[in-house]
Amino acid sequence: MTTTDENTVPATEPLAAEQSPRLEWAKHAPEVWKAMLRLDKAATQGLDPKLSELVKIRASQLNHCAFCLDMHTKDALAAGESVERIVQLAAWEESRHFYTEKELAAIELTEAVTVLTDGFVPDEVYGKAAAHFEEAELAQLISAIAVINTWNRFGVTSRLTPGHYRPGQYA
Repeated sequence: MTTTDENTVPATEPLAAEQSPRLEWAKHAPEVWKAMLRLDKAATQGLDPKLSELVKIRASQLNHCAFCLDMHTKDALAAGESVERIVQLAAWEESRHFYTEKELAAIELTEAVTVLTDGFVPDEVYGKAAAHFEEAELAQLISAIAVINTWNRFGVTSRLTPGHYRPGQYA
């Protein structure tokens, strides 16, 4: 059996080679990285940590950001989220019974804000979220969604390598 590190599942055959990052953007733009950390902390202030992680995971799934998926799945588990709910998140529309109506509204809003192919967030989606969140909390949720989408773009463009993150590492 081989493994690449303690975070990976044991394999019976050698695993594919790990890709190197294209650019260590945080190293070359440290003030942007620090500002993003502060913005992330401000955006998630007052939000339930498990809900925040579900939103970050869902946006990262949609944006194909492996680094952020690795990070936020580990952070969600550390915050007490269940493996089952994390796994089902990719198919949340067929797995609605795993989530509260408030969580579903947040997940649906996350998708609408993340995938702007129609150029707007539908009134129905926004209305569902507004029905479950006080205005201040909704503003924080929208901020958290915007911030994770920005992190995803850094991660995907720089091709940050997943698998080495430890829960709370950047807290």
